[in-house]
Amino acid sequence: MCRLRKGQSVVEYTMLIIIVAAALAAMTTYITRSMNARLKAAQNELEYYKQDEN
Repeated sequence: MCRLRKGQSVVEYTMLIIIVAAALAAMTTYITRSMNARLKAAQNELEYYKQDEN
């Protein structure tokens, strides 16, 4: 009985790790888009100030 529970526990932890890894992989797309948007906004703002000086 103890052996069955130990095997079940290993399977549960493995599934949990797989789910977390999949969630992190899915989030990287959105994080990358967000960071690119912020960098683009900062770049546009700097270009605006650069044009204002000339």
